[in-house]
Amino acid sequence: MSTALYAAAMRRIRGDGVELAMQDEGQGRAVLLLHGFPDSSRLWRHQVPALTAAGRRVIAPDLRGFGASEKPEAVKDYAIGRSAGDMVAVLDALAIERADVVGHDFGAVVAWVLAARFPHRVDRLVAMSVGHPATARERTMEDREKAWYQLLFQFADVAEPLLQRDDWKLFREWLRGAGDVERYLADLSRPGALTAGLNWYRANLAPELELKPRTPLPAVAAPTMGIWSSGDHYLTEHRMTASAEHVTGPWRYERVDGASHWMQLDAPDRVNALLLDFLAG
Repeated sequence: MSTALYAAAMRRIRGDGVELAMQDEGQGRAVLLLHGFPDSSRLWRHQVPALTAAGRRVIAPDLRGFGASEKPEAVKDYAIGRSAGDMVAVLDALAIERADVVGHDFGAVVAWVLAARFPHRVDRLVAMSVGHPATARERTMEDREKAWYQLLFQFADVAEPLLQRDDWKLFREWLRGAGDVERYLADLSRPGALTAGLNWYRANLAPELELKPRTPLPAVAAPTMGIWSSGDHYLTEHRMTASAEHVTGPWRYERVDGASHWMQLDAPDRVNALLLDFLAG
């Protein structure tokens, strides 16, 4: 899908206090596609045509702070619960009672929360890369080593200039050549965009949150598929496989070998086949 066609397909809907841009394509049973950092709904450009061709209506929003959606200034506005509220508002605005939900990275966390707290709105769940939030309570040393960048991102007024210095040298190295590198740089170079993206980490992964009691997230009753890719430099496989303990509905796990964290881009045919098979139900 070209950039011009993509832009023409975008619409705007009011979420939980912010206006969101989103792609709304096709007809049939709805499927909601949720991206993470540092992406936008463009991440799903290989999945949208496959899903619409299979007779599905695809809703792919730019989550708050990303893409063409609004970017609130307060860190607290990026708490996962606010984005889950955005998705409920989107479904309400589109008169969609229930949808299948597919989430990747932070979008997977939003999807887990949506399915757990609003089970009457989610038919089937696909979580890509990130396991159920409860699996983060006992992080291994491997988890912490892979997540070193999450600590760096906490430092406001330090992380931003450090990531951008020398033509985004550190940021490019962090990506390891994977993902939509040049598109990320163009998006994040806009005023306030990089801080908005990093605020997702500051709101949800601040170190002090590990010391505070958290409200338990209910188990997910919807049929759920977890997908992890072997080339993921940021997240471990065990947190995805351990998510089975937090799903009371049917659970399925799939591993995509040879793909980076951005498996939608590296192995689109494999990802599309998994989605079409599982969502067919």
